[in-house]
Amino acid sequence: MAINLPSVRNVEVKGKRVLLRVDFNVLFSDGKVEDLYRITRTIPTIEYLSQKGAKVIIISHLSPGKNGSLASVAKYLNSIEKSFPLGFIKATDLSLIAESLKEMKDGDTMMLENIRLQDGEEQNDVNFARRLAELGDIYVNEAFSVSHRKHASIVGLPEFLPSYIGFLFEEEVNGLQSAFPPEHPFLLLLGGVKAETKLGVIDRFLGIADKIFIGGALANNFLRAKGMDIGSSVLSENIPVEKYISNEKIYFPTDVRKKDGKIYDIGEKAVEEILSLVQEAKFILWSGPMGNIEEGDFDKGTKIIAEAIANSKAKTIAGGGDTVAVINEMGILDKFSFVSTAGGAMLEFLASGTLPGIEAILRTKN
Repeated sequence: MAINLPSVRNVEVKGKRVLLRVDFNVLFSDGKVEDLYRITRTIPTIEYLSQKGAKVIIISHLSPGKNGSLASVAKYLNSIEKSFPLGFIKATDLSLIAESLKEMKDGDTMMLENIRLQDGEEQNDVNFARRLAELGDIYVNEAFSVSHRKHASIVGLPEFLPSYIGFLFEEEVNGLQSAFPPEHPFLLLLGGVKAETKLGVIDRFLGIADKIFIGGALANNFLRAKGMDIGSSVLSENIPVEKYISNEKIYFPTDVRKKDGKIYDIGEKAVEEILSLVQEAKFILWSGPMGNIEEGDFDKGTKIIAEAIANSKAKTIAGGGDTVAVINEMGILDKFSFVSTAGGAMLEFLASGTLPGIEAILRTKN
């Protein structure tokens, strides 16, 4: 069933303070922004709001281990050709932020510092959400890729403000809805790192997909349970994987490439097995690289598979920051049926048909 969400296109924003939640949780290299895909996909909404005379207040987060400050993203945005001026507020005290925002004029845009530096964000603290909402008149969710999180800037703000979705959010919902019900055979390729965040996804898709291939560091717990020597490779703790390793629908790498005793990529046999599965499939859903794409040539397996998926005759959907970064670098974005800016949110949406961020928007009274 199609979801009818209120669009920012249908609200008067002139003179309004618009809290715009985006996902600028991007890759950095030596403090410089490296992955531009999510940013460039979000710029049209920022430009639209600015040109319509809104006071645009941009909210985003950075994960632990990233640059730590959104100042680098603001610096990048101020270095490119665009139609809106951008300011940046380094302060994290909401009272100081509120004072700084008083200087904004219609059409101005201002980016706040990493929202996850705020204690109440990830806990969805109601008092924090209320105070954050006081900074704006309207809330716009343009962060589909984070909308599986029950965080204050995703599900808390719609409790206090008229709420809408942005252009990219709308494209994500429409693009992903068009893929279901999928054609069969349906192949799900899962990579990435944390097994604990993907077990629920595997459970949901066991009843939908015909075959599931699990690679990347995500596979390490499963490989150890199957008796493979994984050395000192990354593991997730206390993960019950036994029930999955005997499931005939689920495939794991038959060989791997190691460095210093750690698994860094899938091996040649595993690549060949995936290529065979890709050739058979009529619908392919891919999220997560098959190896450590930031280390030497250990992006090799991921790139071979990306090329095969892009050239297949199947309907293809890919998502997730690292996955999209590889596809974008290879210049083959346009060869996929749909490329999502989301990873976990994409998978959850396709499995359940909704997200906490969507439900929060639907509950709001505009």
